[in-house]
This record gives sequence, structure tokens and C-alpha cells, in this order.
Amino acid sequence: MKDELILETITVTKNFFGDKSSGVNNVTVFIPKGKITGIVGESGSGKTSLLKLLSGHMKPDSGDVFFHGQPLPARTTNLQPEHGKITMVSQDNADMDTAATVWDNLGRSLPAEDVNYKIQKITQALNLLGIDDLRDQPFGKLSGGEKQRVTIARALINRPEVLMLDEPFNQVDANYREGLQHDIRQIVKEWGVTVVLVSHDPAELLSMADELIVIKEGEIVEHGSPEKLYETPKLLYTARILASCSEMTANQAKTCGIKSKRGTVVIYAEHVQIASSMSMGSKWLVKQVLYRGFYEELIVERNQVILRVYNYNLRKHPVGSKIGIKITKFYEFGRWLG
Repeated sequence: MKDELILETITVTKNFFGDKSSGVNNVTVFIPKGKITGIVGESGSGKTSLLKLLSGHMKPDSGDVFFHGQPLPARTTNLQPEHGKITMVSQDNADMDTAATVWDNLGRSLPAEDVNYKIQKITQALNLLGIDDLRDQPFGKLSGGEKQRVTIARALINRPEVLMLDEPFNQVDANYREGLQHDIRQIVKEWGVTVVLVSHDPAELLSMADELIVIKEGEIVEHGSPEKLYETPKLLYTARILASCSEMTANQAKTCGIKSKRGTVVIYAEHVQIASSMSMGSKWLVKQVLYRGFYEELIVERNQVILRVYNYNLRKHPVGSKIGIKITKFYEFGRWLG
């Protein structure tokens, strides 16, 4: 059964200062209702521009944006009822009053005349994001993670249909981030809210999104489930963005025992196994050991070929030691070799 669409763009273009390399070009995207859609791409690829077009904060130069199958007017004109159904949270919290309390910030978008309704909605928003203990705190005194929870609570206070998140976890501490991500997933599940998420962190998108849109130089180059794009990327660009990987030429790949039919080979770090010296020979020099907590990321080298390797047996392979490796999977991209 095909997902019901809530937002879509049809051949939308938006450039800045007449520069076709800026913004987005002839983009057609479909956003399913009640799902989390992630937008991923390198810096300057057009992620935020696409988000603003989808929310009506930006008017396209050409093409159309639709909400529930109807044209979505830009917010540059008078605000329309559909604009209240789409809210956006940016990473700078620019629309929040830093001197006002959390309670007052949450109540700013609610009608002042109905006091009981206002109390009910603010209390619900505080409980939804687990921030009731912050109600009397000045917004400006909060940590980055607390500020983001309050901002999201305010965006949700009037029960929008679509929540747009632009780098929502950029300034959130790691120990706070996972809880906030969990809350967003629960809100989507319980309320049926549609979330469109822009992030530079592939780990966030892989763990949160139901669908991924990959954008490059203002154009959509791949889309699909996180599993599909991670495990079977069609493009080198996608593999670079989503995975910790090693990239090399077909000739360099021979050092890894790979005979490639195409010009570029990519190996994910998890597809490199540390083999016993008896079976493979200790031919790879450990150049760096990057501590990642419960595992290490080894940077190893042989014949000027560099590989990233995950090691879960901590401190066994110090810098300067040599290891054997086994490649379990690799990807091929680029031109076909004769």
C-alpha cells in the first residue's frame, strides 16, 4: 500500500543572486504522512533551502509546492490557515525570548483570553517533552539541549501536522540527544505528526528517519529507506556521506586483494576484519588509534593505501604494530574498466 503524501514539490527551483549553483534546481520530492523524512547532503548542497520551500518560508522561482494536494502559498504573503499546520524549528532559537521564562515562551502563541485553555496546553507541552521542571527558568539560562526541547515543545503546542527540524541536535550534548530523538519518534508514533529533518550527522538520520533524501548541488540524487541507501548506495557521494569508509582507486584496491571492475572502490570500516597473523600475514601498519568508547577505529596503511578498521578488542593493536586484515564486502563506483 502506497504511503499517503502530505507534502510534495514538483520541479521546484530556487536560486540566489542568479547563481544556478545555489539553492535547488528542478527538485521533485514526496513527503509521506506520519513518517520521519531525513534530508542529507554535504554543506551547501541545498538542504535548508529545500526545507524552507517545503514549509512555505521561501517562495520558489519556478515549480510548485503542494500541501495535502493543494498549492502551498509562500509565507511572504499573508499567513494562511495551512501555515499554522507546518512549524519549523531552527538551531538558533531566534524566535525565543531569552529573558522570559519557559512558561511564558510556550504561551506566546496561545490566545491570552482563555486562561484555562492556555494552562492546559502549556502543561501538556511541558509534559510531552519532559521539561516541567524548567517551567520557571529563564530561557536564556538553559543548556543547549534544554533550549531545543523547549523550542520543539513550543512548535508542537498547537498540534501541527508537520514539524520541520533544521539541524535540531547540533548544539545538544550527546547524553541529551538520544532522549530527545526518542521523544520525537514517540510523538510521531502517538500523534501521527510528519517530521522533515535536516542533519549533517548520518548517525542521527540512519537511526531516526523512515525515508532519506540525498541532495547534491541542489538536486536529488538518491532516495529510499536508510537501510537501502546505506547497504546498497548507487552513488559514491551517498556512501561518503552515510558511512565511515575508505576510498581508493582500482589499482590501490589490489593491495586489499580486490580485483575491481570499476575505477573507484569503497570499503566500510565494519567490513574490514582483523585476521590472525597466521592466516593472513601481518602486513598492515597501525598508524593511528582513535578511541570511540567501547571500540577503537584503527587507521592502518600498506603500500600507501589507507584503511579504517573497527576494533572491539581494545588496546590490543597499538600504534606501530602490524595486523592482518580480511575484506568481507566492498563497493564499486565510477567508470567501468576495460
